Amino acid sequence: MRKTNDKSLKEAIEQMMQVYKIKRKFDETGIVATWPALVGKSVANRTKELFIHDKKLFLRIESSVIKNELMLMRTQIIEKINNEAKSVLIDEIVFL
Repeated sequence: MRKTNDKSLKEAIEQMMQVYKIKRKFDETGIVATWPALVGKSVANRTKELFIHDKKLFLRIESSVIKNELMLMRTQIIEKINNEAKSVLIDEIVFL
């Protein structure tokens, strides 16, 4: 039998992340970790640098051909990332 103030582990962790204001950073780290699954191994292998700052995804790609392809697919990548995170994490992609 559960008491009224009992919470599931999932609820407790979500509440803790909100209290300490680390949920966004946790989600950003998850996106960086799942980058190969989002764009594919061939693109992920050519990605030299990847980080998120102020709702901007910064990418350094070593192949100019892949970089050009990603520029054309910008909106689709942003949608994919935001759908994966179930919130608006990325507004813009910046290529370095």
